[in-house]
Formats: sequence, C-alpha cells, structure tokens
Amino acid sequence: MSIKKKLSPVRIKNKFFRKEIGSAPGTLTHIGEKKLEDIIIEIHDYSNTHLDITKIDSIEQCKPYVNTANPTWIQVKGLHDIEFLKQLWDEFDFHPLIQEDILNTTQRPKIEDYGEQIFMVLKMLYIEDNVLQQEQVSIVFTEKFIFSFQESERKIFLPIKERLAIENTRMRKGGPDYMSYALMDIIIDYYFAVLEDLNEEIENIEEDLWSGEDSNALSSIHRIRRQLLQFRKSIWPLRDSINSLIRDESPLVKDETKLFLRDVSDHTIQIADSLDNNREMVSSLHDMHQTNISNKMNEVMKVLTIIATIFIPLTFIAGIYGMNFEHMPELSWQYSYPIAWFVMILVTIGMVIYFKKKNWM
Repeated sequence: MSIKKKLSPVRIKNKFFRKEIGSAPGTLTHIGEKKLEDIIIEIHDYSNTHLDITKIDSIEQCKPYVNTANPTWIQVKGLHDIEFLKQLWDEFDFHPLIQEDILNTTQRPKIEDYGEQIFMVLKMLYIEDNVLQQEQVSIVFTEKFIFSFQESERKIFLPIKERLAIENTRMRKGGPDYMSYALMDIIIDYYFAVLEDLNEEIENIEEDLWSGEDSNALSSIHRIRRQLLQFRKSIWPLRDSINSLIRDESPLVKDETKLFLRDVSDHTIQIADSLDNNREMVSSLHDMHQTNISNKMNEVMKVLTIIATIFIPLTFIAGIYGMNFEHMPELSWQYSYPIAWFVMILVTIGMVIYFKKKNWM
C-alpha cells in the first residue's frame, strides 16, 4: 500500500517554495514573494539619435518591437503573473530553462550562454532598518534585445535611464551587450554602497567596544556576520561567471564590451577582498568582546577576593575572642572592646595600603 502525502507550502525566510517534486525541467512556477499587484513593463527603443519610451499593459503592444532594427531594452517589474510572462517569453523565443530560472527568485548569481541568448542572475542588495535585503534581478540579452526582470518596482536602474536620455553617448551607441554590462555595473555600484554602510557599522561597534559601551555589541556582531555571509554568497559566484563570459567567444559580446566587463570583474574582486577583510575584522571584534567580558569578570573577582582577604584576619581575631574559655584575661579588661576594634581597623587600613602599593586596587 502506498501512502501519498500532500505537500504544503514551506516558508523559509520569507520565501515560498511551491515547486512540485519531480516536475519536468522548464516547468514554470513562481518561487518567491509577491511584491507587486500588477506587472509593469517599460520598453526603451533607442539608437544614437532616437529614444522611444513606452509603457505597455498587453503583449499585443510588444509585437511591433519584435522586428525593430534598434537595440531595445524591455524592463519588467513583477514576476507573479506567469501567464502574462509566458506570452511575453513566447513572443521573443525565450529558452525554457531561462523562463524557469527567472521565476525562481532563490537562484544563485550566475551567467549562462544559451547561444542566441545570454542569461544573467544578479542579487540587488540594500540595507533597510539595519537588515540586509536582497532582490533578484535577471537580465537576458540577444542580438537586438535586452530584458531585465525585477521582483519589485524599486528604481534601481534610474541612473541608466538618465544616461540613456542623452544623445551621442556610449550608452546610446552601444548595443545590447553594452546595455547589459551597464545594468550589471549599476548593481555592483550598489554593492559598494552596502559595503560602505557595513564598514561604518563595524567601525561603530569597534568604538563601542573600546569605550566600554558594548551592551548590544554581541547581537550586532552576529548580525553583521550573517550579512557579510549573505553578501559573499551574492558576489562570489558572480566573479567567476563574469570571467567566464569574458573568456567566452560568444558573438553577442563585442571585444570592446569585454574591456568594460574586466572592469566589473575587478570590482567584484575588490568587493570580495573587502568582505574577507571585514569578516576577519568581525571575528576580531567578537574576540575583543569576549576579552572585555573576561576582563570585567576578572575585575569583579578581584574585588571579591580583596574583600575576602581583608576579612580573613578580622575573622581570625573575632574567632579567637569568640571562644568560650573561662580564663581569657583580655575579656575582663576595661578597654578590651575598643582595643579589638582599633586592631581590626588598623589591620584593614594596613592591608588596603599594601594592596594599593602592589597596584591590586
């Protein structure tokens, strides 16, 4: 007898995994979080002297651009409407595996060559409320078209649009490969901004540790460590993928564009090195925090030890004269009580002076 179990959605870190086990490659399933109610599509048809920007809400409006002679950037925001996206992809002959990977927002960063199409997966990073957030950005470019797919309507490519609005620029003269490089480069630029924020926070934690105001340091250190690990997962695979694209002999990537891709590769190496340095710094801060805790504990133990040491002779004196012997001449003296107090105070003062000379207090 076979037992069939119904698979329910499992939520992990705000991501919903609903892909059915055993589904065929190319099966279209949106894996991720719905961040937009309606899909937004904006088409930029451009040349050196021409720029046409059109917002569309139906696939029929895309058809006139299928046979355009100009480079055309089609920007798509929102990934939840599979039926609508499927029509768009069929119109422009997207590879089935590219379609599947675009909808899966848990993809690792990568660049894949499908012959007539080159597919890129990038992670857009930004810090919001001290939490490192990420959004998957997919880029597909062909001989004439550039497609970018975002989960949300964040205006991450606004600088690209501003450059595209200026005539006789490299952006307007370049082809889809250069536009794809520019889209990738702007995301890498955001990485530097995030890295700068993380560096500043690490410096603040270090200052707090040195000043002793480290009550929340441990939680901050663990949070930064997780963010650095997440950051590293976004940049490390991308570095190798860019180098692979540079070495590739794809006719879609011009030699001139490869020069710019080398610059992006250098930036990824720089960021990866900075992340490694930051991870070492965070580990040092963690050790420093543990050392501070140990030092504070040692200070407490030292104070308690000094107090206990001072009371040892006092306890000894009190113990002697607390014995119930009949013949103890000091007990019958008129000034025995104040003398006992005087001796105890004298011993205490003497021990305090001794400890101070030894720098134990």
